[in-house]
Amino acid sequence: MKRILLVALCGFLGACAGGDHEELKQWMAENTKDMRGNVPKLPEVKPYEPVPYDMEATIDPFKPNKIEPESKYKQVAGKGGAFQPDFEAREVRNSLLEKYPIESLKMIGYMNVNKRPMAVVQVEDKVKQVKVGDYVGLDFGMVTQISDTED
Repeated sequence: MKRILLVALCGFLGACAGGDHEELKQWMAENTKDMRGNVPKLPEVKPYEPVPYDMEATIDPFKPNKIEPESKYKQVAGKGGAFQPDFEAREVRNSLLEKYPIESLKMIGYMNVNKRPMAVVQVEDKVKQVKVGDYVGLDFGMVTQISDTED
């Protein structure tokens, strides 16, 4: 008896699985007729062009002398070329331009006074004249060169 029920159940399940599913195929065809994949083309890849670097003809950019010239800083015995700021001299100078970050200073003019170049620098609403050797900025920056261009 159990075998007969098992065979009958398999027969009913087999009958449900058969067919061409025409209705489903028709519905899929109607709903997908307007659907098309639209993938944009990839941009053209430019080939990499390496820049030649001639080590013998150029200065090594990683030398400490390139980053911090020795002649600008005091040499301290036992400390090598360590930069030692002179805080006492800064208090004596009491320069307005040493109280502002160098990024806030703006050069607005250039002039020659007795054949010596001077820059006219603006900070906030104040205007000051600067010559070579003056200190500017919060980090003991010294003016080493003044030109009429942005170099």
